Amino acid sequence: MKEAYVNHLSFALGDRVATVEESAESGRTLSRAASLREAGFRMHYLSAPEDTAYDLARRSVEEIKKELGEIGAIIYSTCIPANGNVGDEKKFRESRDVKYLMDFAGSHLQSDFGLEKAMVIGLTQQACTGMLGALRIAKMFLATEGEIRRVLCVTADRFPEGALYEQAYNLISDGAAACVVSDEPEGFRMVAGHGITNGAMALASDDETVGSYFGYSHRIIQETLAKAGLQLSDIAWIVPQNTNIKASQILSRLLKFDHERFYYPTIEEVGHMISGDNIVNLRRLVEDGKVRPGERVLLFMAGYGLNWQCVILEKR
Repeated sequence: MKEAYVNHLSFALGDRVATVEESAESGRTLSRAASLREAGFRMHYLSAPEDTAYDLARRSVEEIKKELGEIGAIIYSTCIPANGNVGDEKKFRESRDVKYLMDFAGSHLQSDFGLEKAMVIGLTQQACTGMLGALRIAKMFLATEGEIRRVLCVTADRFPEGALYEQAYNLISDGAAACVVSDEPEGFRMVAGHGITNGAMALASDDETVGSYFGYSHRIIQETLAKAGLQLSDIAWIVPQNTNIKASQILSRLLKFDHERFYYPTIEEVGHMISGDNIVNLRRLVEDGKVRPGERVLLFMAGYGLNWQCVILEKR
């Protein structure tokens, strides 16, 4: 199997910053500010009214523009399907022509960055796990499509104006993240990946979502380790989503894995950035010099659908 490597991690956040107190007072959360602070959140980012999810995507890719090289495919992931479309619904209403509902963000990204040789794939049904899904699909491309050697993975979401910025007791930020998956041995080698979907819980309540989190998170991690032929003791760091710190503490006890080796320091300043959390925290892990060559890092994420995905990486 051809090896795949993840590198050039970037992200972009909405332009407006709000503390948990400000958002609670403005009615953007369901929980009290004190409860959100107790969960580990301090602030989050919101897009300006005129900005779209695509604006966030462009900013995240702009940061790594010089590192893109010859991209053979773009995998563009969104949690809210409407964010993958930059079409004009007003024009559709006026003309009744559905082409205005099929103006895809991934195609604009390909054009705006001059990636003429790149085909575009859109992911819209993996929710918060979409970036991990994109990494896994990118590895498949490298293994099966000989002419594709570099894949750009992007995830971008912003909540609609007036939306609640709390989901399943987590504080949300508008944001985007990007990275490159290639056959060049730099960054992190992809060791294994795995996913689970329970469609019977597609519209689970917040409490049902929380109730399923521990069992399925434990399961996805153990099944991914088995797929890689590894034990949890072979993992140096777990890089999770920015979720309630109590949930991570409980999961660490279930796994018998030191919670100090769960690395998600951006929870206070970023909040839960939909499917970009793993990239934001992995980048911080590298910047902080915490991970050494040869060490393995496990990324996992839970999302609506309900979906769970996990990827194991090894530092070069």
